[in-house]
Amino acid sequence: MAEPEILIDPTKPSARNLSYLKAGAPIIIDISTPAGQKRKFNTYFIGYLPKKYVLIEYPDSSKLGAFSQYIGQGTVITVRGLIEGRDGAAVAFISTIRQTLQIPSRIMVLDIPNTVTLQQLRSSVRIETQIVAKVKIDDVYWQTTMTNLSVNGGQLDIINGEKLVLAEDKVIEILVETSEGEDNIKFDATVCNFKKQVDGVSFGVKFNQVNKQQVIELLYQALV
Repeated sequence: MAEPEILIDPTKPSARNLSYLKAGAPIIIDISTPAGQKRKFNTYFIGYLPKKYVLIEYPDSSKLGAFSQYIGQGTVITVRGLIEGRDGAAVAFISTIRQTLQIPSRIMVLDIPNTVTLQQLRSSVRIETQIVAKVKIDDVYWQTTMTNLSVNGGQLDIINGEKLVLAEDKVIEILVETSEGEDNIKFDATVCNFKKQVDGVSFGVKFNQVNKQQVIELLYQALV
């Protein structure tokens, strides 16, 4: 069976790309409040009916907090997921919540998006993430969040890291712990830029001798 044209020509995004998200695939949704606050939540793709609607699982209520009040009819959300079996491809689309269901389980019904884009994970493409990790700087471990990721590097935020001393070309170690604890993912990286924030610091890194498969595995882990 021939592959859709979108996979050959990424300048022609199409809702056909929804077919590459399999039932049960982990996804990340972005929700914004009327006041401009943004949060990301992990959940799962259930399926879709062409030209009708998209079904996704309602996020874990215990993690929604005050954002639960904004998950309702008319709310615009962004959905991102990785495509199983493709070499580091990510799918993304923007849609509107049509309604939420309680039976047979908590489900969000979304409008069919007009555009579903497909991104190949190349060195020039950065995928937004919320990966919790640890970073080792001068033999001290700091809790960090990787806010975006590409084959060659990423962006890290450290809360309450105002006293942290960093400089470009400084070599650090990034550790992402898996749920099993046996296959932890480690990256040696070099600091590329450094910026102080109101509540901490943010800095970009370039991976040293990392392979593409490690990055893909890390993205899958972040979604799951």
